[in-house]
Amino acid sequence: MEGAGVWDELPCIIVKGVSNYGDGHKTKHWAEWQNFAAATAASVARALVERYPQTDKSPATALKLQENKACLNALFITNPKDDKQRIEETKGGLLLDAYIWITRSKEFIQWLEDPETRLLWIKGDPGKGKTMLLCGIINELRATKPGGNVYYFLCQATDIRLNNASAVLRGLLHMIVVQQPSLISHIRDEYDKSGKSAFEGVNSWVVLSRIFGRMLRDDFLKGAIFIIDALDECVTDLAQLLEVIVQSSSSSSPLKWLVSSRNEADIQEVLTTSEHKSTVSLELNAESVSTAITIYIRHKVKLLSDKRDYAQSIRDGIEKYLSANANGTFLWVSLVCALLEKVPRFDPLPKSANFPPGLDQLYERMSTKVYAPSISDVGRRVLTIATLAYRPLTIQEFIPLIDTNYHHKDIIRPSEHDWEDILGRCGSFLTERNGTIYFVHQSAKDFLIKASQRLFPNGTQHIHKEIFEASISNMKKILRKDMYSLIDPAFSIDDLPQHAARDDPLIAIRYSCVYWIDHFEQSMPKRRADIQSHYKCHELIQGFLKEKYIYWLEALSLLRSTFDGIAGMQRLEQFIVSCISHAD
Repeated sequence: MEGAGVWDELPCIIVKGVSNYGDGHKTKHWAEWQNFAAATAASVARALVERYPQTDKSPATALKLQENKACLNALFITNPKDDKQRIEETKGGLLLDAYIWITRSKEFIQWLEDPETRLLWIKGDPGKGKTMLLCGIINELRATKPGGNVYYFLCQATDIRLNNASAVLRGLLHMIVVQQPSLISHIRDEYDKSGKSAFEGVNSWVVLSRIFGRMLRDDFLKGAIFIIDALDECVTDLAQLLEVIVQSSSSSSPLKWLVSSRNEADIQEVLTTSEHKSTVSLELNAESVSTAITIYIRHKVKLLSDKRDYAQSIRDGIEKYLSANANGTFLWVSLVCALLEKVPRFDPLPKSANFPPGLDQLYERMSTKVYAPSISDVGRRVLTIATLAYRPLTIQEFIPLIDTNYHHKDIIRPSEHDWEDILGRCGSFLTERNGTIYFVHQSAKDFLIKASQRLFPNGTQHIHKEIFEASISNMKKILRKDMYSLIDPAFSIDDLPQHAARDDPLIAIRYSCVYWIDHFEQSMPKRRADIQSHYKCHELIQGFLKEKYIYWLEALSLLRSTFDGIAGMQRLEQFIVSCISHAD
């Protein structure tokens, strides 16, 4: 093969090594073994050349590339580009005229052009469009700085994988290395010492912040721009993340930071200590926001009218109602338009009783449908699971959790094709995107948690227990030896075949494999004296570990979640020790 270089010599090197093995090891099948070794080595050589056709073909280079790939895979937590695209699509796409005003504001221009202004903080109440503003800013910056150093992360409180400071740094570091591959040396320094645990252990924040600090001092990141959306949705180690932002924006380095959040006191208290910042309050920029939301309303009403073929008078009436009641809240407009798609065509005009102004009032109205006696339990069941889940669930993961076979005999397990109707029974709190169920907004989940007595009349522990029991039951049914038919137990995780969704035997229990211990912990009674009543749960765990423990560990490795399993088992051990101690 042209350009194969050193790989052409590999078969001879291996055969020579076999020949030198020593006469004492030769048998009558020695010639066959030599031929087999030569054929195997030639096959390996061809595979390596095909894998690295455009690179230095030395074994050392190939090994380094493989190690770098393994390091990046270990660091990976999410692809912010995919998160951004998904959020934009879920919210109906970016509207240029609704966000462009921010790039023309004096605060933004000062931040972008003044070397001394290194931090821009965009703040506003829930539903004011902060995330879409930042998505628009990212697009504008990347358009004006093609190939430039623009790195971002979008925090999401509804997903435990994306709501902590370590995840933010992992996302930023991964994006940096993808754009600047030479900077992986900063990460390899730590990865080569501790492996993936450097990014996931109890000291992960210490390690990641150390890597990030070293990387910020690298000349390759001169003039870099870092963007973090929804700081208020970073629920773990937010104080440490804010300290990194303030310290790096206060240094002499020409780095720029752009962050957004709600008007929360703890964030305000820290960010105000930065001497090189500018602030945009969406409430204080009411005129610009009002103009943007007027454009947004016209856009949404046009889409609604085109879809339902409304007369001009109806269109004007809807637009008038939305403009009078939006109060600068994009989310409210979006929710009302989504609800209007379901009202009868003979009475399409919105009324304040059905679509009250204000997010909380609208959520309250939406929830009446969920709690109505005429609505089947499946809608409430889906909503309770979504509210307590540690990350958004796919439809395939939802289905085996809905029918627990314990307390909901009247709930029929839905198929993959019933979900448009099911989400309609959830009061429009949830939406589906590419097979995954999301809350329409963090504020929607906040509302349900605040009014949890209605959604969880028997307490959240009751639902956690059902999710735990369903997870154990489904894992026991599905887990088996060699789930992906890899045969070789030493198969590299980096070379796993890409299983099609419908062919992946783990697709329905991915969530359960990682989070069943978390739900068990949350199912425990608050009073120690009541823990003995959960003896059935203890029996389930004992039976599961006795029958499926090794297969569960295999599944965790296939899901790249071995560390989650180790951490979970450590917590489980501590819990059991605590129970025994209490019993004594």
